[in-house]
Amino acid sequence: MADAMLADGHEVEVLTARPLPGLGDGSHGERVRTFPVLRDKSGYVRGYVQYMSFDLPLAFRLLFTRRPAAVFVEPPPTTGAVVRVICALRRIPYVYDAADIWSDAAGHATSSGVVVRILRTIERFAMRGATEMVTISQGVIDRTRELGVHSPMTVTGFGADTSVFTYSDDVVERTFIYAGTYTGLHGAEILIEAFAQFTATHPGHRLRFIGNGTGQESMRARATELGIDGAVEFAASVDAADLRPQLARSLASLATLHPDGGYEYAFTSKIYSSLATGCPVIFAGPGPTNLFISEAPRHVPVGVAVQYDASAIAQAMRDVADRPLQPAQRRSIAEWTAATHSMNAVARRVTQVIAGVVRKQRDAT
Repeated sequence: MADAMLADGHEVEVLTARPLPGLGDGSHGERVRTFPVLRDKSGYVRGYVQYMSFDLPLAFRLLFTRRPAAVFVEPPPTTGAVVRVICALRRIPYVYDAADIWSDAAGHATSSGVVVRILRTIERFAMRGATEMVTISQGVIDRTRELGVHSPMTVTGFGADTSVFTYSDDVVERTFIYAGTYTGLHGAEILIEAFAQFTATHPGHRLRFIGNGTGQESMRARATELGIDGAVEFAASVDAADLRPQLARSLASLATLHPDGGYEYAFTSKIYSSLATGCPVIFAGPGPTNLFISEAPRHVPVGVAVQYDASAIAQAMRDVADRPLQPAQRRSIAEWTAATHSMNAVARRVTQVIAGVVRKQRDAT
């Protein structure tokens, strides 16, 4: 976002958390102002106490910083709520990035209805005050309207960092890879069942999970029960540079979305990183990701979308294993993704929305 706005001649100031040691500030010309925050043992800023350790100082920093033409804010909703209050006091328009509905996700992470209702109220407050909102898919727009939010909203999409996720002529291994978080709403546990069915006819392949999730122990136990634990790997999260070659060497990446999770409108954005390396995707579940993968083969062979069903996933694995994509086909996927679904392309679209907000504000004054 900062790169795109700088390229258009705007001045950019970023208010963010102090990075972990050794990461640097990542500045390409924008002013980066950081301040310390509470982190968990893994180094994440995750949880309401940690979020507040960022939001409270943000209120004062945003209140006394040089008045900007507009503010662009990303969740969590508590940050959006702080921005709404300060921007109202200073009469500054703001654009809210509603890439996700946090209160819906919280319903799967906690059994407390009180917590979900409070977060829902905060999230509505943050979104309703926005001059404009941007989002990843039409499904999120539909969901925000159901929640009673009617702020103007534009689908700008989401994309891969194609400065990292690029094609290379790696030798493809007999591996399927699931990269990212796996929780109840993702339903990734079905992949254990599917892989067991697949290996009954196609031994010698591997299933690798990279990331973290609440269901890992039960997934490990199920793999042992099915006698495939020797072929199923669970690895810790890695940075993008380390993930790229693993995707490049995989037969296909896997993504799931549970059909009964109340999250069916969500788009599984991690598929873009896979496609940017030329690695096709097997997606199981409902929603816009299913539609995207079903329609994209009109351009390039991005993979297959199936029902959330172990047998259907197993058959998709067999099809990929029996007819793996050739290097030229994988390259075409990477080139198409870089042209249409890169972070740069998305950032340019969001920048246009912000610039439009600034023009309207100036015209009004």
